[in-house]
Amino acid sequence: MRVIAAQKKNGGNTVLYFFKVMGAFLADLLHGIWILLEGPLIVAGILLLVGFIIIYARYGGKYKECVAYAEEVVRESEPYDFRMAETTYLYDSEGNQLAKLSGGADSVYLSYVDIPKDAINAFVAVEDRTFWKNDGVDVKGIFRVLFKYIFSHGDDVAGASTITQQLARTTYLTREVSIERKVKEMLVAKRLTKRYSKQELMEYYINSANFGNAIYGLEAAARSYFGKSASELSLAETAYLCALPNRPTYFNPYEDKERAVPRQQKILRDMKEQGYITSVQYERALEEPIQITPRRTSLIPEYNFETTYAIDCAIRYLMRLDGFSFRYSFSTDEEYREYRESFDEEYELERTNLYSGGYKVYTSLDSDAQKRLQEVLDRELEFEIERDVDEGIFAFQGAMTAIDNRNGRVIAVVGGRSQEYLSETYGLNRAYQSYRQPGSSVKPIAVYTPALMEGFTEDSTLTDVDVKEAEEGKPVLELPGQGYSLKNAVTNSRNGCALYVFGQLTPKKGLSYLQDMEFERILPSDYVLSSALGTLSVTTTQMAGAYAALGNNGTFRQVTCLSSMRDKNGRELFDGTEEKQVYDAAAADKMVELMESVISEGTGKSMEWESFSEMPAAGKTGTTNDNKDGWFCGLTPYYTLTVWVGFDNPRSMEGLSGGSYPALIWREGMLTLIRDLPVKEFS
Repeated sequence: MRVIAAQKKNGGNTVLYFFKVMGAFLADLLHGIWILLEGPLIVAGILLLVGFIIIYARYGGKYKECVAYAEEVVRESEPYDFRMAETTYLYDSEGNQLAKLSGGADSVYLSYVDIPKDAINAFVAVEDRTFWKNDGVDVKGIFRVLFKYIFSHGDDVAGASTITQQLARTTYLTREVSIERKVKEMLVAKRLTKRYSKQELMEYYINSANFGNAIYGLEAAARSYFGKSASELSLAETAYLCALPNRPTYFNPYEDKERAVPRQQKILRDMKEQGYITSVQYERALEEPIQITPRRTSLIPEYNFETTYAIDCAIRYLMRLDGFSFRYSFSTDEEYREYRESFDEEYELERTNLYSGGYKVYTSLDSDAQKRLQEVLDRELEFEIERDVDEGIFAFQGAMTAIDNRNGRVIAVVGGRSQEYLSETYGLNRAYQSYRQPGSSVKPIAVYTPALMEGFTEDSTLTDVDVKEAEEGKPVLELPGQGYSLKNAVTNSRNGCALYVFGQLTPKKGLSYLQDMEFERILPSDYVLSSALGTLSVTTTQMAGAYAALGNNGTFRQVTCLSSMRDKNGRELFDGTEEKQVYDAAAADKMVELMESVISEGTGKSMEWESFSEMPAAGKTGTTNDNKDGWFCGLTPYYTLTVWVGFDNPRSMEGLSGGSYPALIWREGMLTLIRDLPVKEFS
């Protein structure tokens, strides 16, 4: 600019001078902008490069696998793949069908020409505004995800999924949040866009969308929630239904129809912004009240105990496949409540998936063992006939879980007493759904086996402190009391000795073993000495897994009855269970040996096991305050069996202790399991 000004002083053409001045001004302006942006642009470029380097370093080797997967999936894909409402079948260990599961509403498939235009526009407006133009992937969205990934240090890889990507994910992939899954999702989406028309993809998407309550497809949703065909829906009703697939469990209209209203309003606003509806239509739709048709029948039929447990195992495995992070320790009660909310939402979402996904689920459940254990529980508790006033279910109840020690799989779950012609009997499976205090049966797994790992021996002298004084907060290690050997303390279930040991271990240390074995309800309030006496909440399935770990030389195997799980295309999904060395083998083996003395000469002696069988057996009784809960947990070389007895609404029962009804049920149940098996020693 200064050079041009000097030239003007020396004379020259005015017009030419003007253009030179403007050109110089723009050059200076761009130069100034460059100076301002140079740093940020360089940083952005570096971040972009770093992002690509991070992704390539971590996943570059798998990219070819992702490409091959996408090409194979799309090459073999058929329109049939996108029909979601398929029946799932469950089988026992012999391949006999336990049950077939189906969704909550009959799926009615809509061809593209029959799908309401408002529904198509609603999904495009809120989910994928570039749908009609993109190649299956939103490039701008990818860069947004990339920068999120960089600034979150690789933790945030969500978002930017087009309608075609969502279709690819729900049909061919899991919901696991990872770069590898995201890459597969994009590659499959791009190839689907080449194979199918946009109209076909929209048709598949709307017919396979999950509207909650095991309802797939817009037509089924319209009939279920509004009692009419999709073609009869108003704009407000259409937008409401299009809100549900975003969070089908949370937005469940049967639980709270108002939850989906804010998203319905967003959809209407987006439709107006995109020119799909007028301002008048928008205002009228906002004013229209939403009236949900009452649910006619339960979407989840009543099944027997083994079936409900198999369903639970399958749902939890689908949660794992989709990347749900299971947790077993919590810093605060609020943290636990937040976790449970996310757990319950994901659980119900996967339940819908299971009921409508066309899976074949094979289990380790032994129908014969199930029948025999059920008969034992019914027979041993038949003396108590009091019934619940409202439902007629027996008030005095019991539950059992049996595990095959050879493979760690559950073979039977008895969730309560059977009552002929009463379907409500199976409404609660106490084996895995009822959380009760275990009493002294928790001592081997949270107190004494950990103590053996810390240097205690069966001859170590333990002080039998006064329990009341310990619970009043007096230093447990300073309290007086008579001394007993650790073996004597286990055999005779001396509570004061357990508190003395737990005080040295600390509750945090002792309970960490239960968390390692996936006990789900260890809360901050449980980190107290009284947990050594079984004041926390557990189920028979959890206790069976822990006792089976003792019999497996300290190695814990995830508690499940799954042996195989195939999707509707026949692909195997189940890759086995995880194993974890929770206890030292020597400590676990010693604990089993000590528990043999419980049965031969201690609190379990009343069952007179040795009079009925020569098979080695080990176990532990458990009785809670005021005789509200009775437990017996034990094992033989072949099987682990845990038994709980009590009232659904906890109350005292005269004569109830771990050594009474639970021990007798355990004895009779174990005898049915090991009959005809040769005697062998614990490994």
